[in-house]
Amino acid sequence: MITKRKRPVIALIFMLAAAAACAADLYVARDRGDNQNPGTKAAPFKNIEAALKAARAGDRILVAQGNYFGLRGKGYLDVPQPVELVGGFAPDFSARDVVKFPTTIVPDRDSGASGRRPLLSVLNVPAGSAFVLDGFILDRGEQNAYSPKEGLVAGLGGRILRDTERPAEGPSTVHEPLLCFTNKVNARIEGDVVIRNCVFLNGHFAIQGGFKTGRVRILNNVFAGNKMAAIEVFGTGGKKGPRGPLEKSGHVEIAGNTIVFTWSRLKDFADMGCGIRVMTMVSYDIRDNLIGCNVLAGIDHTRGNPNDWVKIDGNILFLNKQAPLLYVEPGRSAAGMMERVRIEDMNADLGLASCNGNSDKLGFRLPLHKAYLENFLNARYGETADFNPDSPANVLREVMGLPKQGKLNTQVSMFANRYPFQDALKLFGAPGKAGAKKPE
Repeated sequence: MITKRKRPVIALIFMLAAAAACAADLYVARDRGDNQNPGTKAAPFKNIEAALKAARAGDRILVAQGNYFGLRGKGYLDVPQPVELVGGFAPDFSARDVVKFPTTIVPDRDSGASGRRPLLSVLNVPAGSAFVLDGFILDRGEQNAYSPKEGLVAGLGGRILRDTERPAEGPSTVHEPLLCFTNKVNARIEGDVVIRNCVFLNGHFAIQGGFKTGRVRILNNVFAGNKMAAIEVFGTGGKKGPRGPLEKSGHVEIAGNTIVFTWSRLKDFADMGCGIRVMTMVSYDIRDNLIGCNVLAGIDHTRGNPNDWVKIDGNILFLNKQAPLLYVEPGRSAAGMMERVRIEDMNADLGLASCNGNSDKLGFRLPLHKAYLENFLNARYGETADFNPDSPANVLREVMGLPKQGKLNTQVSMFANRYPFQDALKLFGAPGKAGAKKPE
């Protein structure tokens, strides 16, 4: 006998099964497609937007190699429904290889004048559905503005300019995430988000997202040359108490990624710059990642999320400038000023749900860009004051009863210089258990 209580559950199961059965494959090929085509393998669309317009929730969009950054080169893409976006296909879809057939979202410099948005915004993932991004390369290196004279590194150019620093030509740097699924874009994220086999380069945050319920899985990706944090995911649901979260929104799994060269907020190296930033209202399983050469720390656990919601296992954390892990003292309020404690023992007993098998020993040669690595390890910031109390201007200011002034000059040897696209692809294929493997 089927009770009234069971009927809605059974109905939901049938609805989900029917939706899966009706899911379609749509094809996109930049070089040979046409947006008037039906989106078949033989007659693909030209742009991802055309496929998204034709797609229904649960459909799969297969994308051939090429660069896709919006109709008329606007510089960004919005995904309005939960679909699978799968890149890395040959132009005729006869084979798939993420490295050999790169599918990219790399906007040009001109797009920064108007396309000041995340490169990819996920807008709607209702409960019971899933959005999947698989095999894409998101890179803001072409769009960013870089200094022509400060922080110069041979073959890599100068340091990145902040969004408030106007370059001599072209638009300023866009300070938005590469991939975003947060309330900043009025997103409704209540299902599952899966991000795998992708590359994230030269962004202001690589992945930044918030979700009300569900799961976020970030698997087998490469991150290089980003600012702030490579991964920052938080909950927008759950329940808060006076001393921090009480009930969580969902779960975040971060496994098998390679995360290197995350830079600070500003060029003084004083704030931010972590591989993974543990945020609030969600539980975390952080395992089997390679996390190295970050300005602040490999993992930042300073936002007051409960320790027993966090697992950190089997990671290799190396050459992070401050410490492998930054940790808030137990008992500190999430709403107050939180003292950061540098943890050198990567397997310390911190009261986490699990913290085992972490190491600072690579044990193999990681194919990092040599000049980038050398200059990162030697990166320096300096200040010099130019103050002459007897200058004509200061003498006049003294006569007028105004304070004397000087000038503070700052200089940095390297800061968020562009990490090369082709070198990032080489970071797939890490041996052993930790790090990004060659995508299948």
